[in-house]
Amino acid sequence: MNVSHSNIDQMNAVISIEIEKADYADRVKKSLRSYGERANIPGFRRGHVPFGVLVKMFGKAVKAEEVNRLISESLYNYISDNKLNILGEPMTAEDQTIDIEKDENFTFKFDIAIAPEINVTIDNNITVPYYNIAVSDEMVAKQDEMFRQRQGKQITVEASTEERDLIKGSMVEMENGAVKEGGIVVESTILSPAYIKAEKEKFNGVKVGDKVVFNPAAACQDSVGELASMLNIDREAAAEVKNDFEMTVTEITHLQAAEHDQEFFDGIFGKDTVKNEEEYTAKVREMIAAQLAPESDYRFSIDARKAIEAAVGELALPAEFLKRWLVATNEKYTEENIAEEYGKMEADLKWHLIKEHIAKTFEVKVADEDIKALAMNVTRQQFAQYGMTNVPDELLENYSQEMLKSKESRAQLIDRATEAKIQETIKNAVKLEVKEISTEEFGKLFQE
Repeated sequence: MNVSHSNIDQMNAVISIEIEKADYADRVKKSLRSYGERANIPGFRRGHVPFGVLVKMFGKAVKAEEVNRLISESLYNYISDNKLNILGEPMTAEDQTIDIEKDENFTFKFDIAIAPEINVTIDNNITVPYYNIAVSDEMVAKQDEMFRQRQGKQITVEASTEERDLIKGSMVEMENGAVKEGGIVVESTILSPAYIKAEKEKFNGVKVGDKVVFNPAAACQDSVGELASMLNIDREAAAEVKNDFEMTVTEITHLQAAEHDQEFFDGIFGKDTVKNEEEYTAKVREMIAAQLAPESDYRFSIDARKAIEAAVGELALPAEFLKRWLVATNEKYTEENIAEEYGKMEADLKWHLIKEHIAKTFEVKVADEDIKALAMNVTRQQFAQYGMTNVPDELLENYSQEMLKSKESRAQLIDRATEAKIQETIKNAVKLEVKEISTEEFGKLFQE
């Protein structure tokens, strides 16, 4: 057997594998004997089938199987042994015709694409801007208000002072300025001016005992579901309601925001984590900064890619081979759409090769500890979305372990951890031009 390769150009090559009968004959005999030991063939005891019968029954199929196995092993061993950095997978040469059944000696040819050499040093000669988003007093105040509302308690009051108050009462349908005879009567309902879409102003400063005339259909802007819920009727009946209603206010519930005391501080950040107003404000500011950091990192990834691609310069890819390979291996690509689809992905393919070069140069590796840490962080962020910022580590650990049991979730975490390590490697290697900007200025970066 002889394996060799010849370069067509800098990006394309052909691997040739020449095999003779002697290269695969013993494999075929061994495989046939194995068939004979396992096969149930009428007229013969298992393990006592004459070899000639096995050849006649299974010879062609086993020959094809063993030749293909030998070719595959030889091909990938050659690529590995010769450290050929290929793109995609080897493709059978288009002009090749092989008759495995009739021929005994074969020459298999495979087209391969050679990855371009990337000659760039990622160091402080490359400058990349890094934008820290300033945490404004307004952000701190808004977050504080959210915390105070979340830790607050419901109290009954005589008069409404906020749109978020809950107004409870009875309602009767009106017609021509008077109660409609036989009209809809709602014994008890609750609404909040903050969540109705119109006529909010009619509930400004309303007091217990007041009567408010308003149009529920207008308030719900013809949302039949909301109207049906307000009037405690079915959707079909609600669709016909257009009249005003008079609401007699029987109770007003107000959410009283929590005060800044030790109980409040402990409820937000854990027992004795902060002990006074100054520490609380600093902790809130720190928390917001941590929430904004991923935005800064995302912007950095865009600017770093741009700077590194400029340092790498033009990177030629074997486009025709890659198009052919994509059509052969992915159902969503066809001869008709591959030109357009390849055009969309070419820049990302080049960037992927550059990232592989960076990972290899800096020996970037993802350990189990990295994956577990990311799973914990993702779980923590999921709880934080629901305002739960003080979840015990034990609970986070349990949820993250469940996440890691899923093969799909684990694969996604590995990809994210690898991407994060490459970005961190770039950040540590290049020269950072750190700038502090406002959220408004940061948003304009993406408009540009």
